[in-house]
Amino acid sequence: MSTRIKNRISAKAALFTESVIREMTREALRHNAINLAQGFPDFAAPEELKLAAQEAIAADINQYAITWGSRELRAGIAAKSAEWQGRTIDPESEITVCCGATEAMIASLLATVNPGDEVIVFEPFYENYGADAILSGATPRYVSLHPPEDPDGEWYFDAAELRAAFNERTRAIILNTPNNPTGKVFTREELEVIRDLCVEFDALAITDEIYEHILYDGVQHISPATIEGMAERTITINGMSKTYSVTGWRVGWTIAPPDLTAAIRKVHDFLTVGAAAPLQAAGAVALRLPNSYYEHLSKDYLKRRDQLLTALRAAGLIAYRPRGAYYIMTNIAGFNFRDDVEFVRHLIADIGVAAVPGSSFYNSSLGSQQVRFAFCKRAETLAAAGERLHRLVAR
Repeated sequence: MSTRIKNRISAKAALFTESVIREMTREALRHNAINLAQGFPDFAAPEELKLAAQEAIAADINQYAITWGSRELRAGIAAKSAEWQGRTIDPESEITVCCGATEAMIASLLATVNPGDEVIVFEPFYENYGADAILSGATPRYVSLHPPEDPDGEWYFDAAELRAAFNERTRAIILNTPNNPTGKVFTREELEVIRDLCVEFDALAITDEIYEHILYDGVQHISPATIEGMAERTITINGMSKTYSVTGWRVGWTIAPPDLTAAIRKVHDFLTVGAAAPLQAAGAVALRLPNSYYEHLSKDYLKRRDQLLTALRAAGLIAYRPRGAYYIMTNIAGFNFRDDVEFVRHLIADIGVAAVPGSSFYNSSLGSQQVRFAFCKRAETLAAAGERLHRLVAR
């Protein structure tokens, strides 16, 4: 009998690694380090949301919701889009509720991309984007977001470099604003550059706007679908995780024209069937929170940003000031480490603070001297991390 075993791993799975972010959380637990790696809050979700979920379970909203989302939640998404973005959305034909923004992204790509197509991804990127493009059969094309010379400045892209990435095989561009990991918030002028290229090359824009309400320094979130000429070619992705501090609930959604929505719904149905019904009911309550909730959200995160930014700079890191989201990218070139991975291993095991190696956000080698920290934590957590980070100065 032959003992030869065929390669049982798909070619797609061999092209990317497991999540480095989640790996760093496991390392933090192993070393009892303060977890500034994975972007989940260590503080409580709003009481009204928790109560709404409990009441939904008690009311026996425990069976399948409509596959593409409960009517109440879809109506809430449409109403909030009208209020905050001035968009008129048909909840019956343009919204799909998914199991988090993560599923929304892969469902959108699987529904719109064919093998041989190309998908443009800005780097540094949230690590799922590259893997999702590969899983959908596409080839990712990476375009750099460049760090500013002044750490208080803005990350930027080169318009000529972006144009060079577009071609007849370009199916879509993935855009994340506010951006993870850089905190960049794309301006109207930048979005118009992207719009012009999408129109010229008949490409879709798949936009992840999960951090839309976490903004600083007076910047404004502009949803790309609201740019003239983009509504018919944009898939907008959002969800509850970041705005309402419920990353474990996994309730997200897409907003797209009816033809794209119909395709996304088919893929979504066979990926996960549907998001948790009682949490959808609670989500509808979340979307009715007053505007003051979002004002307090940004103010609270601004305090956390400034607290961690001060601590990182005091420890000798070049820390780039984010304008949105809840991450700080840093440059570690001033420290005597071979690369970002060696630095983070030392940081976790010897300093007691977990972060994410910057290389996990890049396809190129540009991230080898960068590290990302998350500040979606209590002030006490950030203060404790700051005390430990002071040990870096001596080295």
